[in-house]
Amino acid sequence: MANTLAAGNLTFNPLYKEVKIRITRSLAAGEWKPGEAIPSEARLAEQFNVSIGTVRKAIDELVAEKILLRQQGRGTFVATHTEDRTLFYFFHIVGKDGGRELPVIEMLSFRKGKAGPADATPLKIAHGAKTFHIQNVLKLAGRPVIFDEIAVPAALFPDLDENIFGKREGTIYGLYQARYGINVIRISERLSAANPPGRVAALLGMRVTAPALVIRRVAYTYNDTPVEYRVSWVNTENHEYLSDLWKNEVR
Repeated sequence: MANTLAAGNLTFNPLYKEVKIRITRSLAAGEWKPGEAIPSEARLAEQFNVSIGTVRKAIDELVAEKILLRQQGRGTFVATHTEDRTLFYFFHIVGKDGGRELPVIEMLSFRKGKAGPADATPLKIAHGAKTFHIQNVLKLAGRPVIFDEIAVPAALFPDLDENIFGKREGTIYGLYQARYGINVIRISERLSAANPPGRVAALLGMRVTAPALVIRRVAYTYNDTPVEYRVSWVNTENHEYLSDLWKNEVR
């Protein structure tokens, strides 16, 4: 990363956007690890040869996107994937009364495979590329509510196996971050309704003729690089999908 924004290097972006891009590049390169403080605004302003206000505006956007976290009196830190962050930013299934809880996850299977059309396209990898496939059932209030099918590129998680995945401490995204340096910074979800396959219906305790919520999620790290494709089947008898973007923005 260049030390300054060269005066003659004109771009179509506002200056603070260029600063944001350069900070993001440093994060992607691992210059500042999860949980570590980034340099002060004054130091970054000097490094990029811009005003502190310009740096602050860039950092404001990264904080709003949950990539960075400000701590009063301490500085600005690279966000880590804590359980609270997962619950309020990435997990959108709540009780009919709006109550939130972290799911209890039970891994059903872990296998090595090759990418087919269904997961190669969202993961932006070649058909036949090596992948890992995981199936989980998620319980809320002691009852199975969600069935997950997860695919990740083996190239990004070279030593991942059933033991590492199943015995992880913390969340799945926390594992990606802590062990592989891959920070999930945003997700894209598509929702639909469909009758569940027989096995899924049996696992979730629902009829095959009852519609389930289907969530197709792609998780991205920096530079819009996809790192995980997940298909979730949700029994909505006692639960529903809630994405409260305003609350997520201000937490």
